[in-house]
Amino acid sequence: MTSLARIPCTIVTGFLGSGKTTLIRHVLANANGRRLAVIVNEFGDVGIDGEILKGCGDASCPEENIVELANGCLCCTVADEFVPALDQILAMEPPVDHIVIETSGLALPKPLVQAFHWPAIRSRVTVDGVVAVVDGAALADGQVSADLEALSAQRAADDALDHDDPIEEVFEDQIACADLVVLNKRDLLDKDGLERAMKAVTGALPRAVGIVTVADGKVDPVALLGLGVGTENDIGNRLTHHDAEEDHDHDDFDSFVVPLSEVNDPAAIAERIAELAEAHNILRVKGFAAVTGKPMRLLIQAVGPRVSHYYDRPWGTLEDRKGSVVVIGLKGLDREAVTKSLAG
Repeated sequence: MTSLARIPCTIVTGFLGSGKTTLIRHVLANANGRRLAVIVNEFGDVGIDGEILKGCGDASCPEENIVELANGCLCCTVADEFVPALDQILAMEPPVDHIVIETSGLALPKPLVQAFHWPAIRSRVTVDGVVAVVDGAALADGQVSADLEALSAQRAADDALDHDDPIEEVFEDQIACADLVVLNKRDLLDKDGLERAMKAVTGALPRAVGIVTVADGKVDPVALLGLGVGTENDIGNRLTHHDAEEDHDHDDFDSFVVPLSEVNDPAAIAERIAELAEAHNILRVKGFAAVTGKPMRLLIQAVGPRVSHYYDRPWGTLEDRKGSVVVIGLKGLDREAVTKSLAG
């Protein structure tokens, strides 16, 4: 098989709440006949991101073309998870035209890109480009993601911890590998905020990389899919904090699933989530709820105390109207209190 026959693959990386899933959903809904497959690497115990993507209902990427990996951070489990997923996708009929990988918010893209040199992969797939999605509103506020002051304070107070903030390192390592940066949530920024966010991105970029600013992840798929970089051939020049390490961990974070009873008022559950995020330093909430008297499924997403919700699709006729959300926060998060509040 020649390099011309290789399937292009776009790696979409970005911190928790940056808008990766929203961006990919937009791409799937505007594929213009291109046959796509998606590998979703979740952080948590429930396939919320996969369900959101499956809910777009576009024929270019049917449900069977979405492969979910929820057994650990993909950059840590490349051999166990990634190769079998690729084998599954490459065996599909009709064959796919493009593969999109959504990494978890904590994943480092470089180990994943390096895997494209493996004999089982290099003759079949190439990295079309690495796309880093960043939270413009958070960057304008001086953070790589929303509501991380508690983590910074915790690290500053503990002399036993490394002075380098690992969350900042994850952000910088994702930026270091990027071929395109998507600065999302442009609609939440005024002129000064946009300038601050752009300065934060350009200050972290080690080389010239294109930056696009968007709202709601609405990037033109033509621009996103088709960079043609072949990133694996330049990965040695993408210098990161973890280059000298054999392994890394993400022990600062915890996640768990909370089942949701049917709700009467979407605004009330959103308010409750916002209050819990403030009280417990929750970084991310994402999931679904059934609303009394409504045939549509309610999609709920929160970054810190910023909560959004909308009806994404009808419940299936054979589908249980059971809601659930995955909660992601810092280690030591009071699971019992959060679960009691949300599930009650």
